[in-house]
Parts: sequence; C-alpha cells; structure tokens
Amino acid sequence: MKFKMQDKQNQLIERITEKHLVVGVDIAQQFHVARAVNFRGIVVGDPITFPNNEEGFSSLLIWINSIKRLHKLEAAIVGMEPTGHYWINLSKWLMKQDIEVVTVNPHLVKRNKENRDNTQSKSDKKDALVIADMVKNGYYSFVRDTSESFEKLRVLMSNRDVIVKRLVSSINQLNRWVDIVFPELRQVFKDITAKGAIATLRLFPSPMELGSMKPEEIVAGWKLLMKRQPGLKKAYLLLNVARKSVGTRQALEAYKFHLEQLLEEYDLAIQQLERVELAIKDELPKIPFANKLLMIKGISEISLAGILGEAGDLSGFSHGNSLLRHAGLHLAEASSGKWKGQIIISKRGRSRLRRFLYLATMSLVMNNPEFKALHSNNVKLKKMKKMKSIMKLIGKLARIFVGIARKNEAYCAKKVQPLTELAA
Repeated sequence: MKFKMQDKQNQLIERITEKHLVVGVDIAQQFHVARAVNFRGIVVGDPITFPNNEEGFSSLLIWINSIKRLHKLEAAIVGMEPTGHYWINLSKWLMKQDIEVVTVNPHLVKRNKENRDNTQSKSDKKDALVIADMVKNGYYSFVRDTSESFEKLRVLMSNRDVIVKRLVSSINQLNRWVDIVFPELRQVFKDITAKGAIATLRLFPSPMELGSMKPEEIVAGWKLLMKRQPGLKKAYLLLNVARKSVGTRQALEAYKFHLEQLLEEYDLAIQQLERVELAIKDELPKIPFANKLLMIKGISEISLAGILGEAGDLSGFSHGNSLLRHAGLHLAEASSGKWKGQIIISKRGRSRLRRFLYLATMSLVMNNPEFKALHSNNVKLKKMKKMKSIMKLIGKLARIFVGIARKNEAYCAKKVQPLTELAA
C-alpha cells in the first residue's frame, strides 16, 4: 500500500469490493457477538453469539460461509476491536482459516456508535454492527503478522515492564520504611538502594540495635555481605546518627518483619529483572538487522528490544512516518475558518512504543555525536524549544530505523550530520 496519507483511505475503501462479506465482531472475555453487512452497508444474516473457544470459532466460520453462499459472495473480511488480549486467539485462528482479519480503533467505535440509530444506546450487537460499518468505510488497520523472534521480544518486554513496576513499588516502600524507622540513614547513604544501605538494613534494621555496637563489628558485618564495603569512617558516622535518631520506637518487631518482607520482594524483583534482560539480549541477535541498529552509538539493547517488540518487523513499514503513526506520534491539528488551533501529538497509537522511541532519542542526544549536534543546531540556531527538538529527532530516528531495516545497510554518520556542518 502506498504511503501517501491522502491516498490511504481511498485504498482501504477500494479493497472492499461488491464480492466481500464484511463482518464485525464485538470482543468479550467469554462470548463474542458478530454482525455482517455487504459492501454497501446493508445488514445481511442474523447476529450470532459464540463462545471464546474452538467450538465457538468453528460456529462463526460456518455462519460466515453460509451467508457467503446465500448472497453469492466470494470473500470475507472480519473486523474487531483489539480489546485487551481477548481478541488475539480469535484473530490468529481466523487467519489460519485464510480469513482476512483487521482491527478498528476503539475510540472510533465509540465516536461512530450513533451513526445507525442516532441514539447513545450501547449493546454488543450494536457495537458489532458499528465495527462492520467502520470496516466497510475503510476505518481499519491491518493485523501485522510478526515472526517468532518479534513475538518473544514483545512478551519479554511486557514481562519486564511488570517486574520494573514491582521493583519501583518495593523501593518506594523501602524509602517509606526508612523515613519512619531510621530517617538518619540517608545521612550515611544517599541512595537507599545502594549496596551499603541494603546491607545495613539487612544486618542492623533499627537504630536501637546499633546503639550497643562498635565500629569494628559493623565493618565485620558489612564484610559478610559485600566484597567492597565501607570503612570505619562510615561505621562511626552510622553509629553517631543512630544514637540521635528520631525514628519511631513503637512496634519495632512489626516494622522489622515488614522490612524483611520488603527486602525479599526487592531481591526477587532484582533477580527476575536480571533474568528477563538476559533473555532479551539472547533473543535480539536472531533479528537480522538488530546488530546494525545496535551499532548506532547510544542505542541500548533494552530500548531497541522495546521498539522492535512493539513495532514488529521494521522492514514492513513503508516509511519512518508510518512507524510514527503506529506509535501515535503523528501530528493533529484543529482549525476552523480564521481560527487555527494548536498542533499537538495525537497519541493515538502504542504508548509503549512512544515511550521507547522517546527514551532511545534522549539517549542518542546525550551519547551520539550526530544527534547531539542536531539537537544543538535545533535549539541554538533554529531557536526551537528543547522538547520540540526532541520530538523532531524522534521522527529522524524512526526514518533511520526503517531505512536500515528495509535496505539492510549500516548506519552512516555523515548522512545524519546537520547541514551547517556538512557545508563547513
């Protein structure tokens, strides 16, 4: 399909011919509902409700084939909302039966629900019909069939996100615990997650226990848990702040029990994060163009895995702007007559992909000479705001990534340099 956006909608509509049966499916956890229309939007056949299992999928296929025979139609296209994860199994099953599957934007389904009956009423049967109408009108997107490696990256990165959230939660709770029981610990260790601070919390969880100890005993305890431990100076400082601590002295046994569980959760999250990141790094080399992308200074394995896991095979995008649209980073404008509204980022796309593109670009601005020069040129010479320059560089990164993936060529630093430097 051509990239030009003014032609895209026409091409999507033209794909739906008079020989097509257009099916809309309202997705749910246990039971799905399907409605069908022809290419003009005329309802054909009765609605069908089917369970989310093999028998239900087979009954849907029989229903589609019977309507096709009755109305002498040759092809079928099934549209559905990507609701949570409930749509994945049905879409893959239908594609194995050579049925074309497309998705529609849930936001647009909500906007179009009054087209048929001019009421705000909502039901599963009505939603299925609205989805079928949207597919008939060309408001749909293709389901990108990804290979095993891309699917693994997506699952692993999703798993990593869950682990990172748990890790951040445990760190926040550890900070809260320190604020209540031993706030002076921050005078010794600025970061509560530093090895010395964690070792201190394991060995001497409250200021009361430190009161009767000697500096040598504290250092000896640190040696049991750390290869490189703080010295006597830190131990003296720790004892001094412990004696003057204003932390609570009530329910200390309960607080110690709570700290023990928090440290167990913290250790588990750290261990799981290391394992999942190792699995991600083992999977990346299996993607043909991944090594070429990693050669770009400033691109980390985790940020690249996040982009590839969410976007899939970058060589399938016709242009870098297609990747931006997939991420919801394309521009949206509201204007009428003489009034012209502010141009904003649409954010209608994959939020996780937006996040990793942003993080990768920030890393490039800090570590990559070419992107650092581009950002400086945008801010100092073109007088752009810093965030506007970053968003512009995200677009450049998207075009570089798609270009490398499609042409299978190495990164060329000279092509990325600002025009002022090239002229000089």
